[in-house]
Amino acid sequence: MSEVEREQWDDWRWQLRHRITTVEDLRRYVRVGPEEASEIEAASKKFRWAITPYYASLMDKEDRNCPIRKQAVPSGLELREGFGALDPLHEEENSPVDGLIRLYPDRVAFCITNQCPTFCRHCFRKRLVGEVDRHLSRSQIQKGIEYIKAHEEIRDVLLTGGDALLFPEDRLEELLAQLRRIPHVEIIRIGTRTPCTLPQRITPKLCDMLEKYHPIWINTQFNHPKEITPEAEEACARLLKAGIPLGNQSVLLRGVNDTLEVMKKLVHELVRIRVRPYYLFQAQAIKGAEHFIVPIETGIEIIRSLRGFTTGFAVPQYVLDTPYGKIPLNPQYMLHRDGDYWVLRSFDGKIWREFNPLKLPAADTSEAAGRSHHTGR
Repeated sequence: MSEVEREQWDDWRWQLRHRITTVEDLRRYVRVGPEEASEIEAASKKFRWAITPYYASLMDKEDRNCPIRKQAVPSGLELREGFGALDPLHEEENSPVDGLIRLYPDRVAFCITNQCPTFCRHCFRKRLVGEVDRHLSRSQIQKGIEYIKAHEEIRDVLLTGGDALLFPEDRLEELLAQLRRIPHVEIIRIGTRTPCTLPQRITPKLCDMLEKYHPIWINTQFNHPKEITPEAEEACARLLKAGIPLGNQSVLLRGVNDTLEVMKKLVHELVRIRVRPYYLFQAQAIKGAEHFIVPIETGIEIIRSLRGFTTGFAVPQYVLDTPYGKIPLNPQYMLHRDGDYWVLRSFDGKIWREFNPLKLPAADTSEAAGRSHHTGR
């Protein structure tokens, strides 16, 4: 690669301008047989697709079951009639103004754009990416700001999309400044997959801008160890240097990361680059993405096999997102109460009985404590 080509490759705007959207473009990176080409053409008529050249460069050239390809390249499986819904989380029913979603008492998600560097085939907002790229207008943003201002119980605002870091940078700073002027907004979170699919977006200029509006937290999404490249590591390091804590929200995907071997390697790589494994999401029952779903029992077994066998903070919380919020899906460690004991199971299957009486002795009163002090005890 020449110096000019390297400079272009490292420019995130060049990456976006040259996103792969045709079979012809894709063949520059991987071998596409006639059957797969036909499937891509058919699926793309219903569900939009686009892949950054960087992300495509991570794909196995020959293996159609490559975990990167499965996440990004359309498949005929997307056209099967299944049980999925277009809006499984009922987000549109919980949107008081355009772009704002409220499921919890003290926080909101602000979907400021529907643009992404790469359109993931498992995306739970698959219904929104069939449109042309668009950002919320200034008037729509202002209505969201006014709603947040009017509800003092909102202390946490998540900027998401699409991908929040593809919102125009000057407008993103304008939005951050507006949110920072609202006294009851304590933290701002940003949801972005750019460290994974477009690490070139994490520029020093962007980090310098974000650093002005702390406390800011960022959650990203790495689903497979192949995604943790030197470029991704550098992007995360820049954000961390700017004082931004990083969490990872993986999605449990059939044929991508649904084995203990892959998941353990993923969380170890995340911890190595100082990204905290935060959530492991059960894949949603989304129309066009049902083929990614694994039995919940599989996810529980993966978490059970991580707990105690790796660093505690490397184990993500396995959750199912629902219209009523996130529900933890945990291995069973608390077995039952037996009189004044709780019967528990350790990570490796040993049973422990913890004395924990239902009726605890009364605590010392201040008068009794005073008498003890007076007698010199």
